[in-house]
This record gives sequence, structure tokens and C-alpha cells, in this order.
Amino acid sequence: MKNSAKVHSALFVVALIYAANYSISKDVMPQYMGPFGLVLLRVVGATVFFGILSRLVAPQDRITGRADQLRAVACGILGIGLNQLLFFSGLNLTSPINASLIQTIAPVVTVLASAVLLGERLTLPRLAGIVLAGAGAASIILSKGPVAAGGQDGLLGNVYILLNATAFGVYLVLVMPLMRKYHPFTVLARIFLVGAFIAVPAGWQQVQQPDYASFPASIWAAIAYMVICLTILAYLLNNWALKYASPALLGAYIYLQPALAVLIAVSLGKDVLTWDRGWQALLIFGGVFLVSRKPKSAVQPVPLEPVQD
Repeated sequence: MKNSAKVHSALFVVALIYAANYSISKDVMPQYMGPFGLVLLRVVGATVFFGILSRLVAPQDRITGRADQLRAVACGILGIGLNQLLFFSGLNLTSPINASLIQTIAPVVTVLASAVLLGERLTLPRLAGIVLAGAGAASIILSKGPVAAGGQDGLLGNVYILLNATAFGVYLVLVMPLMRKYHPFTVLARIFLVGAFIAVPAGWQQVQQPDYASFPASIWAAIAYMVICLTILAYLLNNWALKYASPALLGAYIYLQPALAVLIAVSLGKDVLTWDRGWQALLIFGGVFLVSRKPKSAVQPVPLEPVQD
């Protein structure tokens, strides 16, 4: 298999893993376990895995310097702790389709964060894209369409997902310098460890409440999926693909994830697709498309083969 085909395969599998999670998580929450309990299991599992892997793959690599240490702490708080707590809290309250569409605006937040933190120029098309995506997200958040079962607070859930996308967008800007300077497993081990200090106290009570002996095999499989596939496998495939994928290719797969999430949720009867959600999705996708387009002078092709040092 050629390297480009491997990259497409990796990105597709990552998109499929994330898309399926919107429906799979709803089978577990809140009947069998609360959202914070699931986050604790995910983060602790990943902390142990990446901690061991970093020692095996890059034993001499260490994050050094006060600035990088503080950056790693910020990445752990935003990208792991707050990000996952907000995501699962939001998904617990809102519908799979709403969550998948709102989370798509993460690239918009990344561009805004790059402008604020890195001084990157905001062009007119990007500003138009920010307004367009923001209008689409606001429409979903304020709409009174189908939400999670049980009369839960869909508005609050939508807001949590928006905050989740915001935290993740800022995290992407902060983590990039670390990924370029250190081995990815070194960075992942550190930021998951930081995230664990948030996830463990937040989810300790919820992880003790369930009657684990009553869990059917399907729920154990769903939990294993979230810990192994969603947290570990997706991170590994994503970090490998980022070495070779072009920005345009990454942008294309941004749109695939919510499309797959909609197909899975509707086919499993977890959610319904309405005309309102259709035009809301078009607003967000159009905005993300405009935001993701870099100015011509700043575009640099990224080959699908690694650059030789």
C-alpha cells in the first residue's frame, strides 16, 4: 500500500472512530455511568499507555524549560481535562447530530486563537467564515430540535459542546510547538498526566457508583471502545497521519466526521436528521471551509512523503 493510501486509511479510521462515539457513548450515559466517570476511565487508561510507550520509544526525551513545562500544563488542562469533561457532559445532554455539528467549528477557534496568540493575519474570507460558522453553531445551540432522551437540557449540552470545541481549538495552537520540538509520545504522556489530575477528582464519585456486575457485554464493549479506540488508537493514527497529510487533506476529513456521525446515529435510531439541521450544517461547513483556506502567499505544499533531514 502506498503511503498516500495509508494516510487516507488512517484519517478515515480516525473519523469513523470519533463519529461512532457520538452514538456509542449514548448507550452508556447516563444509565450505566456518568460522563465524568467515563472521562476518568479514558484519561487514566491513556495516561498509563502513553507513559509506558514514551519510555519505550523515546526514553531520553524530556520536556524541559519553564516555558515548555507551562505550555504542557496548559495543553493538559485544555486539551485533555476540560476538553473531555465538557465533551462528555455535553453529549450526555444533547443529541449525537447536534454535538457532531457544533464540534466541527474547532478549526474556526484555532484560527481565532492563532490570530490572538500568534499574530496570524485574519483575511476577509476568514472573517466571513467565522461569522458564517458562528451563525450555524448559534442556530443549533438555540434551536429546540430533538435532544437527548429523558427531557434533558439540550441547550446546556450544546453550550458544553461549544466550550469543548473552543478548548480543543486553543489546545491545537498551544500544542503544535511542543509536537515539533519533542517526540509526540513524550508530549502525549505529559499532557494526559496533567489531564488525569483533573479527571480523577472530577470523576471519582461517578466511577464508584455503578453496579459493574450488572453491566451487559455490550456496555463493557462500549467502554472498552472508548478507552482503547477513541482515546489511544485515534491519537496514535492521528499523530502518524499528521506527519504526511497536507492541510487540504486534513480539512476534507473535518467534514467527513460529522457526516459519518449523522449516518451512524440515524441508522441506529439514536437521532433524526431534519431540514433545519441540514441548513445549519451547511452554514458551519461553509464557514469552516472559508476559515481553513490559507492566504495564497502563506500556502506551502506539504508532501505525503516525510521530508528527509
